Amino acid sequence: MTQIMLGSTGIQIEKNGFGCLPIQRISRDDAAYLLHKAMDGGINFFDTARAYSDSEEKMGYAFRGRRERVIIASKTGALTGEGLKQDLETSLRNLGTDYIDIYQFHNPPFCPKPGGEDGLYDAALEAKAQGKIRHISITNHRLPVAHEAIDSGLYATLQFPYSYLSGPKDQELVDKCRETGMGFIAMKGMAGGLLRNGTVAAAWMAQQEGVVPIWGVQHEWELDQFLACVKETPAWTQEYQDIVDHDRAELTGNFCRSCGYCMPCPVGIQINQCARMGLMLRRMPQADYLTQYWQDEMKKIENCLHCNQCSKKCPYGLDTPRLLQENYQEYWTYFEK
Repeated sequence: MTQIMLGSTGIQIEKNGFGCLPIQRISRDDAAYLLHKAMDGGINFFDTARAYSDSEEKMGYAFRGRRERVIIASKTGALTGEGLKQDLETSLRNLGTDYIDIYQFHNPPFCPKPGGEDGLYDAALEAKAQGKIRHISITNHRLPVAHEAIDSGLYATLQFPYSYLSGPKDQELVDKCRETGMGFIAMKGMAGGLLRNGTVAAAWMAQQEGVVPIWGVQHEWELDQFLACVKETPAWTQEYQDIVDHDRAELTGNFCRSCGYCMPCPVGIQINQCARMGLMLRRMPQADYLTQYWQDEMKKIENCLHCNQCSKKCPYGLDTPRLLQENYQEYWTYFEK
């Protein structure tokens, strides 16, 4: 196992963390089984959020009587101090704990600071003084906000999308966090599901000093890949490099990361799936996406208003209506083959 320090928090964790967003899609007992297996296999850092429906409750159920064995990170999407207090109390109750180790502002459109009219940071400071949270942190998808958070010196960790598809601007954040002693938590280490080999992704992350990936796990076979890497860090090989080079050639650039911040669409398009359907068909079992359900979902693109609400909300600056049209055209070619 590879134990690392999470930034300057003094918290020592296994380098590979468990992302608890996907457990909202499975039963409470199935979630507990995966969480117990992860913990027994050496993973001790678990990340969730108030926005992940019943994820916190399932964690509370699984970790009852085992709280001292895990480091818990959660998030609030509140934009006011009062909202943060309400979210925090709900999270503490759901998690069955009286404190949260890493409490994160969940992708705010600005960098909360002490004295702000929003009251967010001051509310977090109050909660920290009360012992309800141990460290104040932030997640984001916006480079300017992420840089401001690092430069402020106010945050223990930054959580940001990071995988072997990431570009130099993303890498700059990682390097900057390392230089300033700020922890870096990597979300979307599998690029929102576009990367398929967890062993290769984990082997690449093992080379990134100070980076803590939180692998989103829903199935036991997914967890088994990462637990094998926890047990023995995989050596980097030419075969792995070839896979990375292939994926970068195919995926690097203007592709949808499926973060969902463009949603909802006024005409009901599942933008975060439909805008990358071509990639999914090339990289996943095609039968899963050629069903009547997905045909109906893709046809909704015909109703696109070109209002550009999605583009304005995209943290990656993508021309989303164009991506939708390109994927729409590619999708129907599969029925002509």
